[in-house]
Amino acid sequence: MDIAILGGTGKEGAGLAARWAAAGHAVVIGSRDAARARAKAAELRALTGKSAVTGESNAEAARRGGVIVLALPAAGLAQTLPELAEGCRGKVVVSTVVPLSFGGGRLFTPPPAGSSAEEAQALLPEATVVAAFHHIAAHELSATEHAIECDLLLCGGDAAAKATVAELGRSMGLRAIDVGGLGNAGPLEGITAVLATINRRYKLKNSGIKITGL
Repeated sequence: MDIAILGGTGKEGAGLAARWAAAGHAVVIGSRDAARARAKAAELRALTGKSAVTGESNAEAARRGGVIVLALPAAGLAQTLPELAEGCRGKVVVSTVVPLSFGGGRLFTPPPAGSSAEEAQALLPEATVVAAFHHIAAHELSATEHAIECDLLLCGGDAAAKATVAELGRSMGLRAIDVGGLGNAGPLEGITAVLATINRRYKLKNSGIKITGL
């Protein structure tokens, strides 16, 4: 697939890019700064030995991508996504965004829409948003020499879009589990806060989640 990762210069976006590039997908790294995106793409080409990793502005990456992945800060969605709506029109948009606030009394701080994925869907009404890839630590993604020990939980309102995202997960060795409609994105995003707390308490970097009984 042709995958555009908006905000792809960060640890999570770059880790996803590395995994997908290694699996044979073409990846476009997006950033507000196209030069920064190109520099990160060059790093990932060197890391993976794959040439199909390029860097562009977020707007150009969205235009070029067949599937769009949001690896943007939760607080910036309302400002960033409207100008990218044209490039996302008619496409599957994967929200990996988790609204966390560090240093306060509540770690998970969802927006009024209920989740970052639902906020993204409201801002991109002509795209189809699927929430996924929240629970895989950037440390695990970037460690491409070993398999990832967790399941991929995903949710959304369109079966075909979820099938596309499930295939992206399987291509990096993950078992994909459909957990329902986009209304479940809030609980799904909230699990990340639990995993972050486990990591901090037990001095880990890579706690994950698996579903038993399937």
